[in-house]
Amino acid sequence: MRPLLEQIKDKQVVMLGEASHGTHEYYKWRARMSKVLMEDYGFDFVVVEGDWPPCYEINRHVKHYDDAAQDTKQVLRKFERWPTWMWANWEVHEFARWLREFNESRDEEKRKGFFGLDVYSLWESMDAIMDYLREEDPEAYETAKTAMRCFEPYRDEDGQRYAISTRLVPEGCSDEVSRLLAEVRSKAPTYDQDREEAFSAEQNANVSNNAERYYRIMATGGESTWNLRDRHMMDTLKRLMDFHGKDAKGIVWAHNTHIGDASFTDMGNQGLFNLGELGREEYGRHNVALVGFGSYQGSVLAGSAWGSKVEDMNLPAAREGSWEDICHQAGKQFFLHSEDLQSNPGLERRIPHRAVGVVYNPRHERYGNYVPTVIPKRYDHFVFFDESQALHHIDITADTVKIPDTYPHGL
Repeated sequence: MRPLLEQIKDKQVVMLGEASHGTHEYYKWRARMSKVLMEDYGFDFVVVEGDWPPCYEINRHVKHYDDAAQDTKQVLRKFERWPTWMWANWEVHEFARWLREFNESRDEEKRKGFFGLDVYSLWESMDAIMDYLREEDPEAYETAKTAMRCFEPYRDEDGQRYAISTRLVPEGCSDEVSRLLAEVRSKAPTYDQDREEAFSAEQNANVSNNAERYYRIMATGGESTWNLRDRHMMDTLKRLMDFHGKDAKGIVWAHNTHIGDASFTDMGNQGLFNLGELGREEYGRHNVALVGFGSYQGSVLAGSAWGSKVEDMNLPAAREGSWEDICHQAGKQFFLHSEDLQSNPGLERRIPHRAVGVVYNPRHERYGNYVPTVIPKRYDHFVFFDESQALHHIDITADTVKIPDTYPHGL
């Protein structure tokens, strides 16, 4: 790990990927790398492919805010939206426990944070805005109530009901949520009771605005929801970097499809861009490290359909001729520096590279789940595991939660 960390320690942004949302090794090694980057090289925060409201609860917890929950397991119960296992798992629990302990002896303004990048949390973000403005700004609270009244008839867990409603009324609640965002933005500098809480209120207004647009586009088409989502991720990362000051250094945890430069995949042919590509454009390639992760075979957590029960699934051997197959033939566990691969003409072409989503069917392995990729251009580094195992999720619906006997202790 140390040679890789030496090559990325001076970057402004380090993006650490994953080939699935349910693999123990990806979470374990991202956590180990992030610990060193925070302890030894001054990185300020981790921001993950998760919703802002529950991730912000972790942030308050690890920074020892007086109003935050004291128990890490209790905080992870906030991840109620499917797929809960992405962040309600023992690997994240252990990282959060470490981060809370690490922050305890640090000055308040120097404590390291944990935040969320994603755009899906329309209802949770609206609720958070209401709770904040009720006490902080009664005038803006009235604007928030107007926006909430517009959304209330369509409230559900994933925004589908609201999306369908916009087929009949295309403008939906866009005016109401835009007015709310404008008002919170204009007044946020005056919310000085808790600087980070004011920042979070403005971010929740951003999420609400972009989530409303996301669900409206999902129903009507005509624009890429993928691009909107990754643009939101980039805007969130940039806001966090600005919030932490001119010398800020950030770590991103997200799927390879978000952190690996999309312009070197077939996604680019479809007009799609992603966070890794936007990060290189925003901060310059020399200031950003894109680190892909992958494995050849093992097991993985996923669902057989959207909203279904999580399963510990078989991850079959990667298909012949894929990037994972090439890595399997080369060795068991290693990392690669992409510059060392650029002299190999066989890798200057698009080859199949596995990408497992939260919905997965191992029987489709040979025909789906692969993104044609120019590996040395898409990533700056790549971390490979020949054998990987499933993530250890936490059942947040259980009355009592305890670490399973099968969990390999010690990140």
